[in-house]
Amino acid sequence: MTVAADSATGAASLVQSVDWLAIAPPVIAASVALLVLVADLFTGERRKPLLGYGAVAGLVAALAMLVPLRAGDRSTFCLTGGTQACSYTADPFALVIQALVLGGALLTALLSIGDTRKLPAGEFWFLLLSSAAGAALLPAARDLATLVVALEVASLPAFALVGIKRGDRRSSEAALKFFLSSVVATAVMLLGVSFVYATTGTMHLTEIAARLDDVPGRFSTLAEAGVVLTLVGFAFKTAAAPFHFWVPDTYVGAPLPIAAYLSVVGKAVGFSGLVLVTVIGFPSYADVWGPALAVLAALTMTVGNVAALRQTATRARSAVRLLAWSSVGQAGYLLVPIAAAAYSSDAQIGSTVAYALMYAVVNLGAFSVAALVARSRPGNRLSDYRGLYATRPLAALAMGFFLLCLAGLPPGIIGLFAKVTVFSSAVDAGLGWLAVVMAVNVVIALYYYLRWTAALFSTPEQAPASEEAPKAPALQVPVPLTLAIALTAVAGITLSGAPQLILRFATLSLF
Repeated sequence: MTVAADSATGAASLVQSVDWLAIAPPVIAASVALLVLVADLFTGERRKPLLGYGAVAGLVAALAMLVPLRAGDRSTFCLTGGTQACSYTADPFALVIQALVLGGALLTALLSIGDTRKLPAGEFWFLLLSSAAGAALLPAARDLATLVVALEVASLPAFALVGIKRGDRRSSEAALKFFLSSVVATAVMLLGVSFVYATTGTMHLTEIAARLDDVPGRFSTLAEAGVVLTLVGFAFKTAAAPFHFWVPDTYVGAPLPIAAYLSVVGKAVGFSGLVLVTVIGFPSYADVWGPALAVLAALTMTVGNVAALRQTATRARSAVRLLAWSSVGQAGYLLVPIAAAAYSSDAQIGSTVAYALMYAVVNLGAFSVAALVARSRPGNRLSDYRGLYATRPLAALAMGFFLLCLAGLPPGIIGLFAKVTVFSSAVDAGLGWLAVVMAVNVVIALYYYLRWTAALFSTPEQAPASEEAPKAPALQVPVPLTLAIALTAVAGITLSGAPQLILRFATLSLF
């Protein structure tokens, strides 16, 4: 970012020159969203699938623009004068999370192509790209105003995507629950942000960190309340217990690709915001948010894993419901390094980033296989996966691999190493009790992951003739869906063979 100076007076100009390369990823996603919406007006029904391929091309282009930014040293929309606080920074943390959310949106788009026949195509792709643009903006935001705007740009289209099935009561109910919980979270967070601004007089995170170190005594209570309320708002967004109640019904009611999107991109957005406000904005209040996040982490992983353990195999959509509760449990693991950063250094944040990358790949893979099974078994029960190897051996092998990665068992080496990295962050920070809670929860999760994996290779149950479904191999699988499964499987196998590709983030300072 450069600022022009008046040649006569030397005073800084109020006109900023924008670093368009730095902001290219979210701008491309937003621009393609508008193009798709306009193109929908002039596209006949038979050509609607082209909109999906246009959305995929836009997301690929946004991802490609991360390559020239890989140095992680660009900023724009900066203050002038005695400070260099910026509102947008393309640092290593921002670039890694942008790659995660744009890659997650790309895989969601691949899952959605061919699955949007009963959905309004133009609106669907516009909403997905708009949400992806907000998700890509958020990790680069370095002031509270940009952070809140990015969070809402990512969230508001997601409400509509959850309820986009017209005439589906379950979808509408899921969207309403998601909307109400998110509105409450936003209201609480905005109240906290206003308190922080009242005590510091600035919106920039680096400036807030400096001024919170020297808050006048009469404002100390207001500052503490602002910090706590801001954290509570983000706890809603990350689905941390006890603010997780909307997750299972929302995932079950949403179209399956959107459930996959929320489980990965939605979580990445919430955790990115939480990392930014705690580590960059509120380091002087680490004694407040550190213990709070440690307790939330323990509660979240326990609630998620115990609820997943209780899922009935014959219940309709029990597979998606189990993945929903599993994502709550995984959110607890993601919170551990953030809590640990309060006791040691912000280098612990790299453990959350490494774990999030692993989780994104294998969880999207699991949802991809679930989307494949749902084409022949719309009920998507856990019992529908019994004997999957007999009819779709490659899909069963891929699903088994994804589940073992989530469980942290070989051959899912990357899942094992990612869990060890998170576990080590808790031990290094002196949070031994949290490490013990995590170890217990990992054992609990082993049961339901292994039970599902075993079912894939079991002998299929013989259903009565009246209930027999069409043979799965007779159904044509869309090429984009096959590609999504293949990409996640290849990525998971590659990371298991070379885990240092993402585990190196656990030893780096990303800011």
